[in-house]
Amino acid sequence: MPDTIRQIRSVLSAAMLTLLAVSLGACSGGDFGRTRADMRSDDMHAWLGAEVTGSVGLKPSQFQLTDEERQLRDLAYPMIEPPLSRPAWKSVFGDYKAMPSPWRQKIVFDRTMYGRTLIDEPHRSHSSRYAQLMEDVRNDITRFEPFFASAIRVIDLDRKRNASMARVSALSPRERDDAVARMQENSLIVQWVQQCLEQRISSYRWALERLVIQAPDGMAADADRLIGELAAQTANPPVQAQPRYGRAVISKG
Repeated sequence: MPDTIRQIRSVLSAAMLTLLAVSLGACSGGDFGRTRADMRSDDMHAWLGAEVTGSVGLKPSQFQLTDEERQLRDLAYPMIEPPLSRPAWKSVFGDYKAMPSPWRQKIVFDRTMYGRTLIDEPHRSHSSRYAQLMEDVRNDITRFEPFFASAIRVIDLDRKRNASMARVSALSPRERDDAVARMQENSLIVQWVQQCLEQRISSYRWALERLVIQAPDGMAADADRLIGELAAQTANPPVQAQPRYGRAVISKG
């Protein structure tokens, strides 16, 4: 009897550990496929500034990020990361990775990648593919206003920073270089997001065209309307960032 009781306790303990692991895993993923909370840090997106300046041959600023600059980078990342760029299981577990800026010479934008991934991934029905496309577009529309509201504030503060440098006493060359580099970083990050939005619209339209050919559905009209709404917003952004340096983004397809 004691042996039987010990076996039962062992089985129950293993089951409880399994349930605990599943519960923790279920809590790991964030909304919109964002990195789980326990993997986040205040400056987890600070690498964006060094990436954009490094990709155009400039040195990154050594200044610490302001709250506004940190928020700009936090809001920029989900708009820079291509939709459907990670497998479903990685989205659940909050996979996070740095990405190269569009000014890297070897970066080639393929507008067909999103659509091919959407169509090739297993789905219960073709309507679920339309639903996924519409959800991705809605996510971008939802993110649009918060990001550009942040960009307006950051760029306005950078204008004030630039104007005040002429009145700063004993401004050292290092301080000036770091200030200019930070303004350049902020401007390039905004332009990076603008380019990504334009690329996404192109990818969404390619995907919708293929869905209509392969599986015509009334949902196509709703998807087209959403893409048009995102395109209208992107064509008239509330702020324009024009960095002094940059290379054209190469695209294909």
